[in-house]
Amino acid sequence: MSTVTVGAGRHAVRVARAEKELFPARAGAPAVTKADLAAYYRDIAAYALPHLRDRPLMLEIHPDGIDGPRFMLKNTPSHYPDWIKRTELAKEGGTVTHVLANTADTLVYLAGQGCTTLHRWQSRADRPRQPDRMVFDLDPTDAPGGGRAGAGDPFAAVRRAARALGELLDELELPWAPMTSGSRGLHLVVPLDRQADVDEVRDFAREVADTLAARHPDELTTQPRKHDRGRRLYLDVLRNGYAQTAVAPWSVRALPGAPVAAPITREALEDPALDARRWTIRNALQHAAEGPWDGLLPARGRSLGPAARRLRALAD
Repeated sequence: MSTVTVGAGRHAVRVARAEKELFPARAGAPAVTKADLAAYYRDIAAYALPHLRDRPLMLEIHPDGIDGPRFMLKNTPSHYPDWIKRTELAKEGGTVTHVLANTADTLVYLAGQGCTTLHRWQSRADRPRQPDRMVFDLDPTDAPGGGRAGAGDPFAAVRRAARALGELLDELELPWAPMTSGSRGLHLVVPLDRQADVDEVRDFAREVADTLAARHPDELTTQPRKHDRGRRLYLDVLRNGYAQTAVAPWSVRALPGAPVAAPITREALEDPALDARRWTIRNALQHAAEGPWDGLLPARGRSLGPAARRLRALAD
């Protein structure tokens, strides 16, 4: 197989086995090669990098395509070029040296290594215990697309839960922005001011989820065990713990058709055509250019203190 050179940022990145099909053609969707993946990450970089800069990453790598072995990579391999930024952070029993995807050439290089998906921390490397993002993952119990079996609109339960969570966050006066996960559900992202410790953020997110589940006990749950959920949608807040990750905006998921985790407008939650895999590597760039999160994520995040007091007042 041939090697191609992809110009991005300050470097021309060599992508070996460029014709390798990482996503085989299925159900009318054309195959996606390694060269296609590298070109996508080069083109989407202007939109993706603001959500990645200085954030430690866990890399999901499929060197032989999505039907082959998968590797979840945290520690940066020694053969990665020196121009790729790294950060060494504490873990139980030692440290891990994570990749920082701060430049377009880094994204292209990672794609050339078979990295399909970037999973990011909610904090930045300089203050790893002070997140500037809080994430709620709305995870349907049933098959991809979500919702309850037999429903006319299979993603309706997910959209409904996102709207309800958004209303609660509005009551708490916290800004929020929705995103398709590219896999099964939706994420709601809340910008923070980096003052609260990660444990405080995780505990607050759990209280918000518990409050919402109590309002909608037949539809929503915070039970982590699948057999305790029944047919209720799971409100997952575990991605807010230290060293936990969530899929980064505009990342490709290792699923047929190469779907993308795509930011969306709040109005899109009313669209019955919305589902978790609506955008793919083929149409995500056009969607990104429409600016779906314009005005939703303020430059400075909010403090949890006032929101926590409002949440306690709701419980009284």
